[in-house]
Amino acid sequence: MKRVMLPFVYMFVGVLAFVVMAGCAPSASQMQKVLEDNPEVLFSVIEKHPDKFFQTVQKAQMQMRQGEEERMMKEEGEKREEEFKSPKVPAIADDRAYEGEKSAPVTIVEYSDFECPFCRKGHLTMDQILKEYPGKVKVVFKNLPIERIHPHALIASKYYEAVALQDIKKAAAFKKEVFENQREFTDAGEKFLKDAAKKVGANVAKVQADINSEAVTKRIDEDRAEAEKFEFSGTPGYLINGVSLRGAYPAEEFKKIIDRHLQAKK
Repeated sequence: MKRVMLPFVYMFVGVLAFVVMAGCAPSASQMQKVLEDNPEVLFSVIEKHPDKFFQTVQKAQMQMRQGEEERMMKEEGEKREEEFKSPKVPAIADDRAYEGEKSAPVTIVEYSDFECPFCRKGHLTMDQILKEYPGKVKVVFKNLPIERIHPHALIASKYYEAVALQDIKKAAAFKKEVFENQREFTDAGEKFLKDAAKKVGANVAKVQADINSEAVTKRIDEDRAEAEKFEFSGTPGYLINGVSLRGAYPAEEFKKIIDRHLQAKK
């Protein structure tokens, strides 16, 4: 128990040091040496007041976490401002599947994993955005399957791209079917994907013939390489007219960036 508590002990020592420096008392180094030489004194105090001790520790942890979150938000905000000035430029082929209006002024590129629960949230957010910005937003799905934790993610990406070779609207319907029934997909694996392809009206025999084709393999490899290039190591990740957003943020965060792009185009 003493070994586990030692980091907290030193934090406590630091607090004591600050107190004693403010009045007529031993110096901080002297107090620390006394406690290090006689740790049982401090442990005895902790044992007598465990609730107060752990409340203090929890409060310190919350303050540290809050400080770290504020630092990260500040850094992300600064980086975002730079990207508004110099947006990232993803490759979007003419035959790439998309949702929304092809000529929309705002393009969201979605780097995603079909088996990732956070990506499911992201998919639902994209649906909301498309409904709230009719004709103004286009969403392009790109594949970032993380196979080490999602064993069915890659095969799902292959099915999606194979369906997209036939019809982009069927691909959108397939994507919706997989994400909105993610638990069933995770349980059933490829069988679910075959049924989903059939349900959206795709030619299942052709889909299965195409899943390992050069066109599908190349597209997924290029998606992964582009995600790495733009430093998307986890899923989901987004580029909103070249401005990045990492994680399953609520729609409001997307709207801030979208509205700013739309305002700039007026």
